[in-house]
Amino acid sequence: MKKLVVLTGAGISAESGLKTFRDNDGLWMGYDVYEVASPQGWRKDPGLVLDFYNQRRKEIQKAQPNSAHQIIAQLQDNYAVAIITQNIDDLHERAGSKNVLHLHGEIFKMRSENDDQPLYDIKSDILLGHTSPDGFQLRPHVVWFGEQVPMIPKAKEIMEQADLFILVGTSLQVYPAAGLIDFLSAEIPKYIIDKNPPAIPPHLNFKIINNTATKGMQQVQQILATNLS
Repeated sequence: MKKLVVLTGAGISAESGLKTFRDNDGLWMGYDVYEVASPQGWRKDPGLVLDFYNQRRKEIQKAQPNSAHQIIAQLQDNYAVAIITQNIDDLHERAGSKNVLHLHGEIFKMRSENDDQPLYDIKSDILLGHTSPDGFQLRPHVVWFGEQVPMIPKAKEIMEQADLFILVGTSLQVYPAAGLIDFLSAEIPKYIIDKNPPAIPPHLNFKIINNTATKGMQQVQQILATNLS
């Protein structure tokens, strides 16, 4: 079974009603992103950061996977699908995808502010004074600006093994995630789905599908079905 690797970003979850991480004004849900998504913001006002992610957690719980998530899950019938996502939501999993690597953490997990392991499940709010067994304040398991992205080495391995690749709903502006496409084999089929596709060097031979995640995944699903027949 061929290995299909899918790299997803905020654009795929936007159609489920979740706002993209950064708008043009540099704000996220009315907040300066560095106040709520950086170690400096955490040290300055941890209560604000916790409240921000508590709100995001509630929104994500209400959101539902859209057809793009569902089509990717359906592709598991014919391919060994590995998803690398920049999103902290669980919509891929709820759509039925089994193999999901979260580059930037997961909103429904938390950890000590002093250690990135172990992880604890969380569905409700994290409040000031909620501590992990080591005695330190609990924080969302989310990679903030200025922090290392520990899953990048594993993601590079997955990219190198791809027989087929789809990029959905990411602007390729956030590093190191944006550099992952450099680890793809030159020969494999590659598709990029985005209404405003990022500039991709021509030698990488991407087929560009200028569309939303849901409509674009329908197109790719049809292409792949034709190739299988």
